[in-house]
Amino acid sequence: MSDQTTYKKLVIHILILAFLFNLVWEVLQGPLYEGFQYNIKHISICALASVADAMWVMLLYYIFALIYRDFFWIQKLKKKRIVLVILVGGMGAILSEMSHVSADHWAYAESMPIIPVIEVGLSPFLQFLVLPILIYLISKYFLKAYG
Repeated sequence: MSDQTTYKKLVIHILILAFLFNLVWEVLQGPLYEGFQYNIKHISICALASVADAMWVMLLYYIFALIYRDFFWIQKLKKKRIVLVILVGGMGAILSEMSHVSADHWAYAESMPIIPVIEVGLSPFLQFLVLPILIYLISKYFLKAYG
């Protein structure tokens, strides 16, 4: 790696964005889950979920860094890479949601739109289609500013 300072800034930037964007998403989708209330207990649960979500965004980043053998792969974030990130993120969301719902970690409220066949909530599925790409695209812009 040629520029460790830029790499460290990039990782911190991705982590902060991932946590904040996922926290907002988690809080906004809260009413789609059974028993959710806007109180400190449920907001804290959303914050904890956002830490896990941020780790997933970082895991995706590192998976693709290994595949492309480039820690700065988001600089070349074109259509093909975007589609691959969306596919991997979507598959991760499906597996995660199926696992958590079947283990009774949470349940969907009647208001949650469900994706037929796979029986996964639409909102958490969209979360991992949209947010990683948005975070990487914003980070790509800031990466240019670092250089």
